[in-house]
Amino acid sequence: MDILSNNYKDLEYIAKKNLEIYNKNKPFPHIVFENFFSEGFLEDVLKEFPDLSKLKDSEKYNSQNEVKFSNNRYSTFSKNTKKFIDFLNSPKFLLFLENLTSIKEKLVPDPHLMGGGLHEIKRGGVLKIHTDFNRHPFLPLDRRLNLLVYLNKDWSNNYGGELELWDNDMKRPEKKVSPNFNKIVIFSTNDFSNHGHPEPLNCPDGLSRKSIALYYFSSGRPESEINRKNFKNTTRFKKRFGIKNDIFEKNEKFKDFVRSFKIYQFLKNFEKKYIRKKKN
Repeated sequence: MDILSNNYKDLEYIAKKNLEIYNKNKPFPHIVFENFFSEGFLEDVLKEFPDLSKLKDSEKYNSQNEVKFSNNRYSTFSKNTKKFIDFLNSPKFLLFLENLTSIKEKLVPDPHLMGGGLHEIKRGGVLKIHTDFNRHPFLPLDRRLNLLVYLNKDWSNNYGGELELWDNDMKRPEKKVSPNFNKIVIFSTNDFSNHGHPEPLNCPDGLSRKSIALYYFSSGRPESEINRKNFKNTTRFKKRFGIKNDIFEKNEKFKDFVRSFKIYQFLKNFEKKYIRKKKN
């Protein structure tokens, strides 16, 4: 069975047609495609989607900033899910992403699916507005793109769960995307791409917000995408303007002072390259 729907089989044409749209979209470069994949194939992927709360390999997040489940254990994925992820990480699809986004550096997939893979949020769950880690945890690569594929059939707007893209000043969302089945969102990932779904999910107890997330990397990136004040490579949650106690924030001023020293950065890079990589 084909993975792409008939309207999107010519990826070279789709990239050329949408290049300008992608780069002009606000608040940061992004694009939304509907019915991008073969409905039959994506239904097979959905049928295989497990209840992540019941899998021992799943990561379970339960804090003020995020209440969700994720699983990046590729070896445990079912047949169609593996086939789908292999396609999204294939040279053909990577070329499409490069042409669509006009990223000059060569894009590479993440074989470890760090932070990616299967995502699930149940009733009451949230993912507060944030920017993602901008470097791979242990490979010398910069994170450049997020691709989110939504798998939620018959999703009601009353359930919430919209992906919100916020302006740089965190004053308002400039774009909201409902997580409907066979909708994908592609957006540039940098130190200023604020996104998430900050309001508790309101779906019935038997439903959940399901998605597949792929992240793409490159060796090097433009300086304009980097906030040099961020010494730690981490997910950074952002407080929405006018909302009290929106997120939990750590006070890391002293740690950031230590991180600013070159000797610390050298030792950290050594740990990532030779110690953390071996653990994974």
